[in-house]
Amino acid sequence: MQVRHILQGKGRDVVTIASTATVCDAAKLLTAKKIGALCVKDNSGKLSGIISERDLVRAIAEGGAASFTDPVSAHMTPAPQTCVESDTVESVMEVMSRGRFRHVPVLDERMALCGMVSIGDVVKTRIAETVNEAAALREYITAAV
Repeated sequence: MQVRHILQGKGRDVVTIASTATVCDAAKLLTAKKIGALCVKDNSGKLSGIISERDLVRAIAEGGAASFTDPVSAHMTPAPQTCVESDTVESVMEVMSRGRFRHVPVLDERMALCGMVSIGDVVKTRIAETVNEAAALREYITAAV
């Protein structure tokens, strides 16, 4: 299964924030959308980073309440690991596990942002694949008998 199949199921909406927005703005947007990460865009609208709940916790731990007024660019992960729609779910899972992160922006064939996958999306897809494979094997075995 490919990343494009995940996006077909969950949609291609990506919540973004400007690199000049504040950490407080990012926290409010994450809370309002009930998500764990935001793609950060620069002034030209290009993906420049990603900021997650983990980044916000780190910012507050290091700078206290004063960090709420810091720009997102000061605490985001710059140049995040990305994937393309044709990547396999297994390869994205491996990248997430190796890098110890839970969100990966998805780029289309023009290298433009077209989606975001989370570890939850990847695990859900792998479980569905496993259930389908088990059902197919049971069907094959019972048909052979």
